[in-house]
Amino acid sequence: MTATEPLPYGTPDTPRVAVRGEAHLEVDPEIARLGITISARGTDRHKALDDLTRRNNHIIELLKTHGDAVEKIETGAITITPQLNDKGRHERIRAYRGHVHLTATLSDFTILGELTTRLSDLELTRIDGPWWALRTDSPAHREARRQAVHDAVQRAREYAEALGSRLVALVELADTGAEHPTPATPPARPAILRSAGYAGSTPAALDLEPQRQSVYAHVNARLTMTPPTL
Repeated sequence: MTATEPLPYGTPDTPRVAVRGEAHLEVDPEIARLGITISARGTDRHKALDDLTRRNNHIIELLKTHGDAVEKIETGAITITPQLNDKGRHERIRAYRGHVHLTATLSDFTILGELTTRLSDLELTRIDGPWWALRTDSPAHREARRQAVHDAVQRAREYAEALGSRLVALVELADTGAEHPTPATPPARPAILRSAGYAGSTPAALDLEPQRQSVYAHVNARLTMTPPTL
């Protein structure tokens, strides 16, 4: 270290105090995501693909009827897989199985239970979710960071006052992960609803309660203070 480089610690005339500021908020989710898997199976490739296309289009139309309440519809993997006979030496195809994976993002939770029920009542349709979340630009993240900074300054002030000193200046403030909130506990296992397309009356809408979200922020701070009276 050269003479011109600042010391990583304080001096008797300018003591430094290093602290960690933390914040933890519990807030309501802002969006919910549903995973939708559509299946089709048939002995003819084109028939299986036609059934898959028809069911996929029907579900997309159903989602779009809810307008802005469904913010986003995304198509993931699409697969058409031949299934071979288990017996015999020849590679004979006995059926074709197809899948389409969709993800729907909702901001209006009042329709979530009814929509989930309607989707799960469709033939050969699997529903995963809901996964509750905050938006990446949620004000909750900003508020957590603000509280973490205030916590760091308050801790430093208390240490300084314990020595009969007062804070003078902020030397360094380091973000240690406030951009990526980590849940306090593993998220609840999402519900999995399957439909085989059996005939029957439409079930009552599910009553789904939003899962509160944990938002964390952590900062490291270094501040200078007046010399203590020891």
